[in-house]
Amino acid sequence: MYNNPYRGDFPIFDDTGLIYFDSAATSQKPQSVIDAMRKYYEHANANPHRGLYSLSAEATRLYERGREAFASFINAGDPRQIVFLRNATEALNLLAISYGASVLAPDDEVVIPISEHHSNLVPWQQVCKRTGARLVYLYTNEKGGIEDKEMEKITARTKIVSFAQVGNVFGLALPAEKIITKAHAVGAVAIVDCAQSISHMPVDVKALDCDFAVFSSHKMFGPTGIGMLYGKKEMLEKLAPLLTGGDMIEYVSEQETTFAEIPQRFEAGTQDVAGVVGLTSAIAYIRALGYPAIEKWEGELTSYCLEKLSVLPWVVVYGEAEATGRRFPLITFGVEGIHPHDVATLLDTEGVAVRAGHHCAQPLMRHLGVQATCRVSLSVYNSKEEIDTLVDALVRVRRIFGYAD
Repeated sequence: MYNNPYRGDFPIFDDTGLIYFDSAATSQKPQSVIDAMRKYYEHANANPHRGLYSLSAEATRLYERGREAFASFINAGDPRQIVFLRNATEALNLLAISYGASVLAPDDEVVIPISEHHSNLVPWQQVCKRTGARLVYLYTNEKGGIEDKEMEKITARTKIVSFAQVGNVFGLALPAEKIITKAHAVGAVAIVDCAQSISHMPVDVKALDCDFAVFSSHKMFGPTGIGMLYGKKEMLEKLAPLLTGGDMIEYVSEQETTFAEIPQRFEAGTQDVAGVVGLTSAIAYIRALGYPAIEKWEGELTSYCLEKLSVLPWVVVYGEAEATGRRFPLITFGVEGIHPHDVATLLDTEGVAVRAGHHCAQPLMRHLGVQATCRVSLSVYNSKEEIDTLVDALVRVRRIFGYAD
């Protein structure tokens, strides 16, 4: 029996005994989100923005209500500054291809931390190859932070700075406001990947003053298949659409096309209305919990997990070994003498799900001098009892491999 006031909201845990420690990959979904999506398909399923009949009008209302809800959630102001895409990866590709390729020239620079997820690395790598620009890395210290000396790499040659507000390996919040201010001081555009942060802390894009920000619904208790791009209005209006086709046009002739206004110009084809409905419900769920309660619960779990792991002398924790105000519920570690894949496989036999591998961050793994690690990422549905089970299971894993400690 787990001591957790939130676990009952998530039907995947009903009578399964599942211990899920991979929320940084995707969060589990509360019943309210599942119900909202089912209700849409049962009572409001139609193609939005196209029909004059009432069912299509209702689908359009629900779709645009989701845009308004998310704009309010991140303090964007104007809902037209929110674009719905498949995921944060697609949003970053849109920015790299539609913005980066149009402004970068030989000897210009794009700056990103070495700790970035491949989604915020490969698109810039590819566009730099196409344009002759250079991809410059800010290298982290042993705790995952970026020191002031590294920040000096943001110079007059820098045109774009793109970084994750919270990394998916170290679980550390970078000084977003400081990085954005530095970028703007040299005339660069600042892009923030908020995929890992939005379920754990409030994101205020006006306070950040970022030019663009990207999000994924599935990491914030919402469904897969929905990503969100925020952009300052004047910046979005500079972007050419990545995809073309139905519903993103104003007028089409035999030889020419005029595109729709933002955000519709970026939303070609039939959109995932059910996904947006699920996102709206996920936002309501987070609001009902409240970020203070989320931060308190997850903060206690993070401290407890780090404390328990620190007792095991053969466990190496990467990044901050103590819970701080910048440390979020994501802990990456290794077990001496045992490959992370073996650790994860054996933990799974005991019903404990952890991530093992390079976490879509191979350059960072090389920077750390390892090929792979294990990762525990916590959420509101986890408990201290589950962490105790993890620690006991790790001891048994060591014994299976012949270690007596």
